[in-house]
Amino acid sequence: MKKIAVITSGGDAPGMNACIRAIVLTAYQHGMEVIGFRHGFRGIVEDLNQPLHPNDMRLVSQRGGTILLSSRYPEFKQVSAAKAAAQVLDAHGIGALVVIGGDGSFRGAHHLNQHWYGQVIGVPGTIDNDLAGTDTTIGFTTAVDTAMEAIDRIRETAEAMARVFVIEVMGRHAGFIGLHAAIAGSAEGMLVPELEPQPKLAEIADNIKRARSAFPDSSYIVVVSENLWPGGVSQLAKELTQATGTTCHAAPLGHIQRGGRPNAQDRILSMQLGQAAVHAIIDGASGHMIGVEQGHVVEVPIHLTFERDKPLDLRLVNLQRGLQQLNFASKVGEESA
Repeated sequence: MKKIAVITSGGDAPGMNACIRAIVLTAYQHGMEVIGFRHGFRGIVEDLNQPLHPNDMRLVSQRGGTILLSSRYPEFKQVSAAKAAAQVLDAHGIGALVVIGGDGSFRGAHHLNQHWYGQVIGVPGTIDNDLAGTDTTIGFTTAVDTAMEAIDRIRETAEAMARVFVIEVMGRHAGFIGLHAAIAGSAEGMLVPELEPQPKLAEIADNIKRARSAFPDSSYIVVVSENLWPGGVSQLAKELTQATGTTCHAAPLGHIQRGGRPNAQDRILSMQLGQAAVHAIIDGASGHMIGVEQGHVVEVPIHLTFERDKPLDLRLVNLQRGLQQLNFASKVGEESA
């Protein structure tokens, strides 16, 4: 009986448990055992193994986080670490490994694939949605839902007090959460890394002042991706306060975007990709990511997922930009008429 292993690596994402469930159930349907390693690549090196059975998969799909736990393990970049992991996998008689994770995890998977004879398959699990070769990743839509709900709550108190809020969302160095949350949350402003040229402080401040002049009793929200503004969202809010003469409140959403139950879309995606990962192993694939493009499951060489940049949907960027301009343009037009 062939054995496969599975790990969750890097930042956790809602839906990882549903993916584990699909891997375990599909593997057992094909007569394969499944062993999980806790804490990602470190768990393989330290042999933190945990047999996984179909009975263990009851009531896991709706849970956030990961039942296998996770970690960041930069030491895995070393050849010695990859060889140590290969020895542990061989000792258990494992013939294939499924890595559920993001950019850094796939770099580790690609590295291991150079030093181990077994099959390595990646499943995209990251709220950042920044992996090339797949339209979406496990956890992304839940993270956007969480950000939108937080923005909605902030909007209600902001509207009651006619306040300006600068809301920071996650995304590492990509603006997918920022773009989608800005549209869904009806934000008046948006700063994401992919915008060229990046809006200047004076431009952002001028937009706020014009909006406040047109709608003095209304709120104003700017959605900002993390790691974008020097000093973070608190510094940006401070600088905007000075530039506009209006108190601008900073609201970093932080890790609430990672937690919580996965939504229906992420659960379905997770199980779809988990099942496809096992089928890819049965077909002899290795060194590939299982992704989805235009609703169809695809296999992409894993090194291409992090060697290429994944662009934002320009149609959505233009949608947000256009709606931002309309926020107060109609009022200005009425006054000039």
